Amino acid sequence: MSKKKGKKSTASGGAQIAVNRKARHEYSIEERIEAGLVLQGWEVKSMRAGKAQITESYVILQSGEAWLFGAQISPLLSASTHISPDPTRTRKLLLHAHELARLIGAVERKGYALIALSLYWKNGRAKLEIGLAKGKKLHDKRAAEKDRDWARQKERVLKTG
Repeated sequence: MSKKKGKKSTASGGAQIAVNRKARHEYSIEERIEAGLVLQGWEVKSMRAGKAQITESYVILQSGEAWLFGAQISPLLSASTHISPDPTRTRKLLLHAHELARLIGAVERKGYALIALSLYWKNGRAKLEIGLAKGKKLHDKRAAEKDRDWARQKERVLKTG
């Protein structure tokens, strides 16, 4: 009998839905925060089927609330028959008041950006990992790429030698 391959689990123990790999390349992430999502029923079903994408998404702060902007959750044909779903609607994020206050301060005063890093399940609920980040300059990206290449070369030499 062969083993069933499950979804990859995250550091927090939940099954991963979507990952924003581009964010780690474009930004230097200072801090990570977990937030809940306000979702509709068809969105939950689509996310369980793995139809979510957060590559171009980010978090905006408006009137003391956090919103996920640009995330795409493709509707399932069987789950959304009686409504017309909007796959790219803005979704509200659930954060504690002290977390929101700290994030607002960091974004408005210090020039940080809030980036969606990963989307995963935790105890049956969808969670979003937000990164408090600063944009990398071109030379920073090149330096990071050089470091990765050098690490790969060292590994190759150690394996063969």
